[in-house]
Amino acid sequence: LADPDCALIWPARRLLAVADLHLEKGSAHAARGAGLLPPYDSRATLDRLATLLRRYRPRTVVCLGDSFDDGDAHRRLGAVDRERLARMAAGHDFVWITGNHDPAPPMSLGGRVTAELRLGPLVFRHEALAGPGAPMVSGEVSGHFHPKAAVRLRARRHTGKCFVTDGRRLILPAFGAYTGGLDVLDPAIDGLLQRNTRVFIAGRGRIHAFTRRQLRPPAAQQGDLSAA
Repeated sequence: LADPDCALIWPARRLLAVADLHLEKGSAHAARGAGLLPPYDSRATLDRLATLLRRYRPRTVVCLGDSFDDGDAHRRLGAVDRERLARMAAGHDFVWITGNHDPAPPMSLGGRVTAELRLGPLVFRHEALAGPGAPMVSGEVSGHFHPKAAVRLRARRHTGKCFVTDGRRLILPAFGAYTGGLDVLDPAIDGLLQRNTRVFIAGRGRIHAFTRRQLRPPAAQQGDLSAA
């Protein structure tokens, strides 16, 4: 099940999956002198995650990589946020999938770290595997690309974060507060999927489903379904 707050729910397994939290992205930008961002992205991201944990009470929580914006991000977390995240990890079977931004997630916060997680017919990993050397699986769940999509509704163009799938691969939207997006029609995403692609755009309290033929090419954003 796709939740409008950009999480994936597997009720039979009591599992909740989120991708690309990018905790402490704001402080990373500040350290690089890349402009001033309010230093509240981690708090906002953890607030949303805590809401989902209360709503679904999952047994297993899978974070699909890039949970931390860099290798030092966990050290920049404020004490309150660090303690809060540790409590979340202690209260669930917390699985940190390694990502390109966080190839070694900190063990000090609890949970377990792995490159991928296989459960029944599904494999959970950070980035979708493609090409002749990629192992075949019944289903693959990943993140990494921060997918978004654009459609035209009521003569206006709208864009939003989205889940995208061809029935075998599923790519989750980025969960973090300061994460941008890559259009699903970009070759980096589109090339991974078959022609029967469907997207599920996350709106305010709703999921909006579209086929690939209903999508519009990337363009300057004119509206956002998250505000719809």
